[in-house]
Amino acid sequence: MNIFAPSATAVRFDDAVMWVDLEDGRTLGIPIVWFPRLLHATPEQRNNCFISPSGLHWDEIDEDISIAGLIAGRGDMTHPVKSAA
Repeated sequence: MNIFAPSATAVRFDDAVMWVDLEDGRTLGIPIVWFPRLLHATPEQRNNCFISPSGLHWDEIDEDISIAGLIAGRGDMTHPVKSAA
């Protein structure tokens, strides 16, 4: 299993999507609703993102998102989704 994930180079938002540009040339489009803290943040708070080699960080709203998780299709992991048996 390859655990390498490319780093983000830029993050931007529109009304419904967080767009993440990756160093390998890909751009990920992630629904903001996957991350309630971002959904409820102001545009200024969303734009105050720190990019590290492993992910995206918003100190003011206490949100950290890994690039590997985005590539794997995972949303907010702080509240597990209940599934039917």
